[in-house]
This record gives sequence, structure tokens and C-alpha cells, in this order.
Amino acid sequence: MPTLRLADRALALRPSPTLQITALANSLRAQGEDVLSFAAGEPDFNTPEPICEAAIDAIRRGVTKYTPSAGMPKLRQAIADKLIRENRLPATAEQVIVSCGAKHSLYNTMQVLLNPGDEVLLIAPYWMTYAEQVRLAGGVPIVVPTDAAADFIPAADAIRERITSRTRMIVINSPSNPSGAVYPRAVLKEIAALALRHDLWIVSDEIYERLIYGVETESIAALSADVAARTITVGGVAKTYSMTGWRIGFAYAPAPVATAMSHFQDQVTSNPTSFAQVGAIAAYEMDSAAVEAMRSTFEARRDLIVARLNAIPGVSVRAPRGAFYVLPDFSAFLGGDDAALALRLMHDAKIAAIPGHVFEAPGHLRFSYATDSETIARGMDRLAEILPALQ
Repeated sequence: MPTLRLADRALALRPSPTLQITALANSLRAQGEDVLSFAAGEPDFNTPEPICEAAIDAIRRGVTKYTPSAGMPKLRQAIADKLIRENRLPATAEQVIVSCGAKHSLYNTMQVLLNPGDEVLLIAPYWMTYAEQVRLAGGVPIVVPTDAAADFIPAADAIRERITSRTRMIVINSPSNPSGAVYPRAVLKEIAALALRHDLWIVSDEIYERLIYGVETESIAALSADVAARTITVGGVAKTYSMTGWRIGFAYAPAPVATAMSHFQDQVTSNPTSFAQVGAIAAYEMDSAAVEAMRSTFEARRDLIVARLNAIPGVSVRAPRGAFYVLPDFSAFLGGDDAALALRLMHDAKIAAIPGHVFEAPGHLRFSYATDSETIARGMDRLAEILPALQ
């Protein structure tokens, strides 16, 4: 028998803990267990009806064939118009590449910009996929720590100290998964100045940009033409319009990068789903009332879960300014072993949450409040009941 093995890159990949815990929660539910899940990173609302109707109509009209690999011209223009209108970016349709979700856009970015050995600065806590995609491109993730007391906002000195001759890129995510941090303009300017001084690419993941609470958010590429020339802005319809399963994301990039991403995508997936693109066009053209209704609901849920968590002795969390996650500190429980705590909560309290170490936030758990208020209240009741026994 021949000896067959997987490629090294496949052997090095780590499975998504979020998907694993969500799958375990669903499995327990299928067995009749009353599991309350705070794990999934997707809105619990249905996609707004005008978007659904646009896609259904597209199917009926036969919009089920290939499109240009980089996306339908009308969608690329709709995204460029949105970037000009909302983000104050000098976008053209040619600089927009539509992909199969923002995750796909990030993957394309890493593949066309990184060479083996290139170092990429990741601001912790961060979405674990960034590190895996950097490794897939042959890069080396370098962690920049932050402090919960500073709302997980990075300090310029902490970034500067980790820049070497091999540093090629810095990834920022504001509003952030998992912390909900929103970077102030002053911090964006500090990051941009470092990128300019050290000739770095900036990858700005802005998928949660519309889900903010009491603050303003800004695209780092809008700071200046020099910053825009080295920034890849990633976004999409998944979180804002509750379209996670539609798999439509985009990258807005300097023209040479956009061209490279288009050529790369030609050989990997070709176009995103045709009728899903029509739904995305409807999303970018629709009235913002539905988006505001969802955002307002998330804000109320944020206030509820933060208040309930802070009422539990030994637990502390600051109110996030964006996204739909909280990242409370549970270091007082089970010796700070967040993985053990997450499993204990799953099996004994039927609560699903993500251990913080996977985001480089040991001792914390991530709770998504993209669920109804009743579930939040019940989950916090269970948490308050079980935690005293785990100190």
C-alpha cells in the first residue's frame, strides 16, 4: 500500500472552536437538552424581506448563471457608492472585489500580499481565523496585547515594539470580534502613522461597522490618500443585514491589489452566487430603517447582558461599543482555565460560550448577545446559580 498523507498546511490547520461548540450545542439540543447558546456570531433576525424578494425574483428571471468573477458590475458599483457615501472613501467599482463572504475576502488578501516568513501584527483579542489565514499564506502571526481596562484598545507603543524588519502587515478589526472594541480616530491615526513609517499594509475588517452604540466609527483608509494607498478594507452584508448564509463579502483595495485579488479569485472560486449578489444589491439600496431596528435591539440586549454579568460576584465586563459580543473576565473561576469553564457550563448548566484563549484572551469567555432577551435572562440566571460552586 502506498503511504498517503495530507499537505502540511492542512495538518497545521486548527478547527474553529466557535463552530465546534455550536455543533455540540445543536447536538445536545437534538437529544432533547435545553441548551442556551451564546456561541454563534450571527444575528438571529431573518434577512429583511425586500432582500429576500429580490433574490427570489432573480432566480425566477433566470439569474442563475456565472457572473464576472469579481462580482456583478452593478453590485461592485453599489458597494463603491456605499463606500463613498458612508465611509468617505474615494472608491471606484474597479477597486471592489466581491467574494463568497468577508472571510473569503480576507483569505484572498492574505494570499496576494504575504510571502513565507512575512510577519503580521494581530491585535489581541482577535478573531482566530486571522491567524490561521496568515499561516496558510506562509506568514507568521505576531500578537499585540491589549488590556480590558482600556476597553481592549491597542496602545501605539505596544504595536511599535513588535515591528521588525519582517513585518509586512497589521490587521485591525473595529468594531471588534470578540471584544466589541471600537477604535477612536486618534488610535487609527497612530496605527496609520506606524504603517506609513514602516511601509506596512493595513487590513481593516469592518464587517460590524453599522453595529455601534453611542460612538462613531471610521474607516482608517479615509484618513488620507497615503493611508488609502496601503489599506485593504473588508466588509459585507452578513452582520448588518442579517445575511450570514448568503456569503457575500467584499474587499476595497488599491487598484493593483484589487486586480491581483480578481485574478486569484478567478482560479479559486470564480464568482459569488449570482442571485445572492442580486440580494446584496437590494441590501445596499434599501432604506436604513430595518438596519437601525436591528441595531437598536442589539443595544438593548447589550445593556441587559452587561448588567446581569456585572451583578454576578467574581465576574466583570465593560460595555462594548460595537458588534454583538461581550468578553467578560472569568479568571476567578476554575483557576482561570477558560476552556474547562466553557465545557463545565455546557455540560452542567447547558450554556454554550466560547473560551477566551482561542482569541488570545485567556480567562475570559465570549458571549454573543445575538439572541432574544428571554434567552439572555435565562442564561444569566443559570450562570449565577452555577458559578459559586466553581470558584
